[in-house]
Amino acid sequence: MPAPESPSVPVKLKRSLREAIAEQVHDGDAIALGLALESGIPFAAVHEIIRQQLIAAWVGNVAGGSGYGFRRAYEQGQPRRIVMEDHSNFSVGLALKAAAMGLPYLPTFTGIGGDIVRGHPRIRPIGDPFGGPDLLAVGALRPDVAIIHVQRADAQGNAHLWGNLGLTVEAAYAARRTIVICEEVVPEAVIRSDPNRTMIPGFLVSAVVEEPGGALPSSVQGYWRRDFEPFLAYHRTSRTLEGLQSWLREWVLDLPDRPAYLQHLGEAALARLRVSDRRPAAEANFAP
Repeated sequence: MPAPESPSVPVKLKRSLREAIAEQVHDGDAIALGLALESGIPFAAVHEIIRQQLIAAWVGNVAGGSGYGFRRAYEQGQPRRIVMEDHSNFSVGLALKAAAMGLPYLPTFTGIGGDIVRGHPRIRPIGDPFGGPDLLAVGALRPDVAIIHVQRADAQGNAHLWGNLGLTVEAAYAARRTIVICEEVVPEAVIRSDPNRTMIPGFLVSAVVEEPGGALPSSVQGYWRRDFEPFLAYHRTSRTLEGLQSWLREWVLDLPDRPAYLQHLGEAALARLRVSDRRPAAEANFAP
C-alpha cells in the first residue's frame, strides 16, 4: 500500500475547465477577466460559465464597437436587467491595484469634472492632507474570482506570462480566488528556470486548467494570432436578440467544451492562427 503523501508536497491544482468553473465560480460572484485588453481573453472560460447557467455580461466588442447584448440588458432589460458600475480603464485599474496592495483606495487627479465620477459609488472627492489640490479616491475593488489566460504554468499554479499584461497581475493579487488557464502545464523545473517570468505565484491560484486555444479568438503571444472575423461575425449577428441566441447555440450551447469549439472552427482556421515562427528572447544567466 503506498505511503500517504507528505503534507509538505504542494497540492495539485490541475482541473478540467468544467471542474474549475463549477468549483470556483458561483452565482453572485464578481468576476475579473479580459484583463489585458485584446489579448489573452479567456473565452473558453466565459463559454463554460454560460453553459453552466451562471450569470455574466459581455460589455463591448472591440472589433465592431457596441456590445448589443450588453446594451439590450442594460437599457431594455432583455433578457434581464443588469446593473452597471461605470469605469474608465484607468479607474478600474486603480481599484484593482488598491485591493492588490491591501489599501482601501488610491488617489488620482484623473476623472475630476468628468461624467463617470459624478455620483459614483466607488469614486469620491478627498482633500490632500499635504495641502495640495483636491483629489479623487478610487475605492478598492476585490473580485471574488479572477480568470486569467497565460502561456504556461506548473501544476501548483506558478504561471509564466509575457506580452501585454494589462491588469492581469493586479487582478490576481486582488481577487479572493484565481483560476489560471494555460496553453500548457509544464514541469516545475521549466517555471523555476525563468523566475522573473513567473508573473502569477502559485499561492494565489485556486485552480489550474490546461486548455490550448482557450483564449481564441483573442491572441496569446507566442501561441496564437488574433482572429478578427469571429468578432465581426458576432457583431453582425448579435444586432437582434434572435441573432444573439442563434450565435449562442452555434458557438457555445451546442458545443460541450473547448476542443469541440476548435473542431467547429476548423483546421484551416487553426493553422492560419497558430504561431509557427519563433522570436525567442535573449538567453539570461541566472547562476548565483
